[in-house]
Amino acid sequence: MARAPRFVSYDDAKARLFEPFALSRPWSEMRVGALLQRERWAFVLGGGKPAAASAFLAGPDMQHFREPATPRSGSGLLRAGTWVVNSRCAVALDAVPQRSGARSLGRPHDVIHDELSPGPNEETRRAITDATVLRCDDRVAAVKLSVDVAAADFADGTLTLESLARAHYPRRKGVVIAGDWCDEVWDVIRLLTPLLNADIPVLARSSGATATHAADLTNVSAPQQPVVTGDHGLWCAANVHIEPYTVFDTSAGPVLLCEGVSVGAFTRVSGPCYVGQHSTLVTGRINGCAIGDVCKVNGEVSATVFVGHANKGHDGFVGHSVLGRWVNLGAGTTTSNLKNTYGTVALWTRDGVRDTGLQFLGTLFGDHVKTGIGLRLTTGCVLGTGANVFDQMPPKVVAPFAWGAAAPYDTYDADKFVHTTARVMSRRHISLDDAMERHLLSAHVRRWSNG
Repeated sequence: MARAPRFVSYDDAKARLFEPFALSRPWSEMRVGALLQRERWAFVLGGGKPAAASAFLAGPDMQHFREPATPRSGSGLLRAGTWVVNSRCAVALDAVPQRSGARSLGRPHDVIHDELSPGPNEETRRAITDATVLRCDDRVAAVKLSVDVAAADFADGTLTLESLARAHYPRRKGVVIAGDWCDEVWDVIRLLTPLLNADIPVLARSSGATATHAADLTNVSAPQQPVVTGDHGLWCAANVHIEPYTVFDTSAGPVLLCEGVSVGAFTRVSGPCYVGQHSTLVTGRINGCAIGDVCKVNGEVSATVFVGHANKGHDGFVGHSVLGRWVNLGAGTTTSNLKNTYGTVALWTRDGVRDTGLQFLGTLFGDHVKTGIGLRLTTGCVLGTGANVFDQMPPKVVAPFAWGAAAPYDTYDADKFVHTTARVMSRRHISLDDAMERHLLSAHVRRWSNG
């Protein structure tokens, strides 16, 4: 069997503006739908078995970024034959590529999968193997390098894959694949439901997850089988533990519980919902969420993305929000996700406050954000990396590493922040290594202001 191709993920200039996440992580490590963007591309390029991500290209500010299973920042030469993929393209996991000029397969949210999709098939593998350029929605999503290219060429994010494709393959239009694009940071929420509906059946089949009805849950440890309603399916991987008196409603979409997930009694999970490895659903109502690995979730949570290793262990409503890695929400933290006028939500960006066009949008929590007990957050709120806020409702935007009970906030001391971060990570048996410490200290120096 041919070896899966290697690839690098490229954050272009637009991706590097996606705050409050761009300060601390490359966009390839953002969860869009069920998977991180890097994982989406690895799945597709590998034909359903992960390809090897050799590096990411997100500029010199990310050179020390480290997380488990994440490749290093690219340097030196990128070898001929390596795919360069745009990290903003949310490629469809079950896309069967077609030659350019053929009818596009459409975006992943055009269909809700009632049956297990087979995922990438042999036609997909051959098309990917033979391709040199992949196109999605009339844009270049990936280019296979024909010659060695310096990683430094991607340093400032201005190089486009369109220009790269023209330089390497001036006479080839490429292969059309299905997918969608993150053109704004809030597209993580816009795309969440359709992507989950498309992703979960494919991942369920590829991971070997089993069961569509309660009677089939033979690999689930439960003294009393859960109640399963709806037609879209509940699938469980190995070592899933479900306590009695739980309900899984798959009427609006499927539910996938990955390996080692634990679901506490009196939890109601409504699809589409993805729960990553070794995460715990304590209790409450969880609806339409993408929950990454090693998270703790409690209370009422709706249409929300957990990148991973985040903790919402207590009551409080969180809706249409994104929690970066290592976020911890104090008991009773509550977001607003709908304006009293029922109008569209405006959001702070590095280019100013802009209308998102979304009626529902809660809070974007940057990596390592901490909130105090009972904190209330307004509609369309942005909390920068490392912010620690409590007591009074914050304004619509809080700068990275802010600290305090009310604006104007103090700045979190860098050494104290790093010390706390190391302690937090050690509770999940992960060490803060020297490189990631340098990365976080650099982010502290580069912190932006919302003034």
